[in-house]
Amino acid sequence: MGLRSGLEGEDAVGSKIDIDGLGEPELIGLNNRIVERLRFLHQARAHARMLEFPVGDRVSFHPEGSEPLLGVLTRYNKKTVTVITEQGQRWNVSPNLLRKVKDVGSTGDGYPNVVEIRKR
Repeated sequence: MGLRSGLEGEDAVGSKIDIDGLGEPELIGLNNRIVERLRFLHQARAHARMLEFPVGDRVSFHPEGSEPLLGVLTRYNKKTVTVITEQGQRWNVSPNLLRKVKDVGSTGDGYPNVVEIRKR
């Protein structure tokens, strides 16, 4: 009995695989497929989360053992995004660690990094 033949026509949520009848090669193959599928699901979630932040967005993240950092998202990578911090450092960060930053000092004219200075 192959790995697929026991699952055909069954609801994936309610299906059960009888692994007692499988030999070592089939169990190793099944394990490899499960690990592959879990990796794919993780990457799909990370990719979806990554797309919540457009390039150019101001973001913050909190590296372990450090103060939170602010920066600008500059690039998408395979599993991470590249953020250039206000100090000029380049970090590759998991999208799950990012938070959007609201521009408090915006002039409202489309230039979020420009602060209006009033004359006295």
